[in-house]
Amino acid sequence: MRWENLSESGHGRAADAALFGADAVTTRTFDTPEFRGITFHEVRARSIVNRVPGASRMPFEWTVNPYRGCTHACVYCFARKTHSYLDLDTGLGFDSQIVVKVNAPELLRRDLASPRWRGEHIAMGTNVDCYQRAEGRYRLMPGIIDALRQRANPFSILTKGTLILRDLDLLTRAARVTDVGISVSVGFTDTELWRTVEPGTPAPERRLDVVRTLGAHGIGCGVLMAPVLPFLSDGPDRLRATVRAIAAAGATSVTPLVLHLRPGAREWFMAWLARYHPHLVRRYERLYAEGSYAPKWYQRRVTRQVHDLAQEYGIGPARAGMPRRIRVAEPRAVPEVPGPTQLSFL
Repeated sequence: MRWENLSESGHGRAADAALFGADAVTTRTFDTPEFRGITFHEVRARSIVNRVPGASRMPFEWTVNPYRGCTHACVYCFARKTHSYLDLDTGLGFDSQIVVKVNAPELLRRDLASPRWRGEHIAMGTNVDCYQRAEGRYRLMPGIIDALRQRANPFSILTKGTLILRDLDLLTRAARVTDVGISVSVGFTDTELWRTVEPGTPAPERRLDVVRTLGAHGIGCGVLMAPVLPFLSDGPDRLRATVRAIAAAGATSVTPLVLHLRPGAREWFMAWLARYHPHLVRRYERLYAEGSYAPKWYQRRVTRQVHDLAQEYGIGPARAGMPRRIRVAEPRAVPEVPGPTQLSFL
């Protein structure tokens, strides 16, 4: 496994600039049902606050990723390619070989205290889920959230994990001193589709329960409706059912994102498609013939449909330029009605 020359971009560089060295890696397995078949590589990382490449479509500049690889095992996950930087398989290896940056909280405290740090927004959950199953054991997020709270540093979290509710009190306290954005990813509500395409995630309804719970505690939560899967979850009835469920959960906004198939994810997803929906293989090949993204006309059509449905159900889409903030009621005060929240993703 290639540890020494690993860089965040995936290109080798000098050993003193590597993210971690081979002597800093401890490999563990746990014989418990929730972790059976999963290998954890515990590392002492050399950096944790990562700059997003300038060519990226992401609307933020800095991220924190305490894990690499993800037991959510979503067959479409664009982050699969990052496992190839470790000489690990982007298919089953991505799902079962998890890199854990055990010193992430202490590194973040150091970076936030640096005179060079200017307090910019930090996004989490944009590569792999920071509330995946491993977080239940390693508990890195409480330390990360507390470090951000102590410095009043704005941040956002995108997750499919219900484990975020464990840190509800920490998030509430952080929101009193800085801007915090929480978004949950729910691309569709079809349970049969979910079981095969997102096998390691909580069910869509459980994720919507997270939205309900956050809202009940005065924390406005948006939903990233991602991915919308062509010919599988993009039919009018399925879009309507998903948006209706999102609205019923009390989401402050809904933002659709059509499936994109980058190298690494594309091969794994197409293999899944050939197994479960072979009649769609040729249609996908045609739709994604020009690259990783569906044609603009298709993306615009889906976006328009979802926005129209969101307006019908009274939540509306997220709008560019709106504040990414959750508002928490003061003690003994009547909770303020949360406004729309701008999601920080694509």
